[in-house]
Amino acid sequence: MSIVLHLDRVTFRRDGKQILYGIDYTVNAGEHWVMLGPNGAGKSTVLGFCGAVTHPTSGTVHVLGRQLGTVELQALRRSIGHVNPRHPLRSPLTVREVVLTGLTGTVETPSRWEPTAAQLGRARELIDLLGLAARAEDRWPTLSQGERGRALIARALVADPRLLLLDEPTTGLDVAAREQLLDTVDLLHRTHPELASVLVTHHLEELPEGTTHALLIAEGRVVAAGPVHAVLTSENVTAAFRHPIDVEFRDGRWSARAARPARASLS
Repeated sequence: MSIVLHLDRVTFRRDGKQILYGIDYTVNAGEHWVMLGPNGAGKSTVLGFCGAVTHPTSGTVHVLGRQLGTVELQALRRSIGHVNPRHPLRSPLTVREVVLTGLTGTVETPSRWEPTAAQLGRARELIDLLGLAARAEDRWPTLSQGERGRALIARALVADPRLLLLDEPTTGLDVAAREQLLDTVDLLHRTHPELASVLVTHHLEELPEGTTHALLIAEGRVVAAGPVHAVLTSENVTAAFRHPIDVEFRDGRWSARAARPARASLS
């Protein structure tokens, strides 16, 4: 099995503060991970390593077989798809234009850049796949949050990445739009079987059905990592969030709620 991402004893300090403590983490091709943990756990920092954005203070990070610190990062990032619902687009680009910026790795369309016929065809395929064919020429400000989320997934995939990062992709979505986006992510698991993905969220309800593995992180340390059903137990989630939580898996979906204290029996 091909290793897509490998963190070995990674630590990270910022402004004299220790953020991560000895993180070990490996993602293989075709695996779909969720990264869960409370606010301040270090999830964003780990995702920065995955996206070849952040260098570790110590330890090693290999992304797509290349070690951070020994490779030109901009070139490496072109093989990584990144979905960020806070996409900082300022121009009223069309859906098609937004998707095509995934080829240039920019937010705006570069001046004097023109896509090839093959690139236009690839963008059209993804726009159709993600159910946006009727909105292809609509402009960004007119799109719903759900439509923007699907457009950003198409943008992330247009360069045929080996690794897809989804940073809280359901932020700001209502229940219907959230479910449509999760269905879209599950569709990718079937249409792109070799693609590895890492999804960051705070909520178990936001896990796609095709999630295969989980990384629980708290206070900069790994609480548990591995196959999703072995990791997302009430015991592990309670330990990560330091609050009694009951975890349930039913009909392919996860849920979590605060554990209720046992009621005293009446004599």
